[in-house]
Amino acid sequence: MKTKQITLKEYDSLFISKESIDEKSDDGNRAVSEPVFEEIERFVLENTDTAQFLKPGYKKGLGKVLQAQNYVGVIQTKDGTTIEILPKIREVDEEESRKILIRMLKTLKKSPFKSLHKAHLKTTKMPLFEIFISMFLEELAVLIRKGIKSDYIAKEDNLHFLKGKLKINEQIKYNYIHKERFFVAYDEYSSDRVENRLIKTTLQYLYKKSRSSRNQQRIREFLFVFDEVKPSKNFKIDFSKVKSNRQMRDYEQVLLWCKTFLLGNSFSPYRGNSVAFALLFDMNKLFESYVYDYLRKQRKYVSITAQDSGHYLAYMNGKDGKFKLKPDIVVNKSITDKTVVIDTKWKLLSEDKAHQGVSQSDMYQLFAYGTKYKNCQRMFLIYPLDKIQLKEGNCYQYYEENSNLQLDIVFFDVVNDSTNQALSNIIFGLNNGE
Repeated sequence: MKTKQITLKEYDSLFISKESIDEKSDDGNRAVSEPVFEEIERFVLENTDTAQFLKPGYKKGLGKVLQAQNYVGVIQTKDGTTIEILPKIREVDEEESRKILIRMLKTLKKSPFKSLHKAHLKTTKMPLFEIFISMFLEELAVLIRKGIKSDYIAKEDNLHFLKGKLKINEQIKYNYIHKERFFVAYDEYSSDRVENRLIKTTLQYLYKKSRSSRNQQRIREFLFVFDEVKPSKNFKIDFSKVKSNRQMRDYEQVLLWCKTFLLGNSFSPYRGNSVAFALLFDMNKLFESYVYDYLRKQRKYVSITAQDSGHYLAYMNGKDGKFKLKPDIVVNKSITDKTVVIDTKWKLLSEDKAHQGVSQSDMYQLFAYGTKYKNCQRMFLIYPLDKIQLKEGNCYQYYEENSNLQLDIVFFDVVNDSTNQALSNIIFGLNNGE
């Protein structure tokens, strides 16, 4: 079987086929070769205690399966097979799903995706991994046009002429017989600095990984620019040596990409070396980041905070806080001093489930937030908008009998931001004159 690109959506499964990896079951599950399946299975089992990227199981008619969970991104096996996992979003095709995912990635803090612009969305027919490589290469092209940095690099060498400072001990050790040589230390103005070494190492790494002839061609062109630069021998140590100052600001985005590719585990920690490469994102965190970014841009508040950690559920001896509370989003309104507490959940609700699928623990958690945050009377649980809510406009409201706390369960549209204005007005209290 040839190596190839395989696309799954959340909760689709991989299964083993000994005939063709083009095989696809009616419910969207995809076949892989047995060696590829076993390699990914080892990766999954090595990380079950930290994150469940895919869930081992069994399906009638398919046998052993690995079912994608709420992690999206890329896994590449050692034979070059690339598995991309996309968000499961109502009635959108793979290309649209990639566009939405890239928009969500742009809102992540301390990530290289912030520089994304509309041109990148035109590449969404490409596999996700190749899109990431293309985005890195575009950032690098901007840096190269501005000019890569050089610096004075301390060097030692045994030369035929005197240069810099003669090192007496080494001169005696190495040149006792060769009187015509000089063992010297000197500074050389060179582009062979740590930041450029990390970039060259990333280019070499991606050249082996990419399956796009266009990306490979651009990588070869950029490697020529870094011809005099040596690759990094230990990129983890080299990242710690990177200079962060105003002169190196042009390198910031490129080096974020380098860290993403070379360290690979920047967003979802994993361990082991069962697969060649993995870059995975927790959809719960992506959804939270996307909703927060949308609300932050509305500017209808005094303050808005993500992952607020200033409150505790209880205190020991009246002062030592225990059981830290960490709601996803806390909003202090502009017109009144009322506080709104929000949690986001990447989960589809259904009328067929008890309480529409809202978990009891989530309800307990939100009401705990409401009792501990001063002036909080309104709380929201935000779920992704599905085709059912799109048609019916469902909104669920719950009240705590004795404290007038109100909890609203509402829905956020990741497909079309323009439909979220009504939700924004509800959260900021613009519909009722608060």
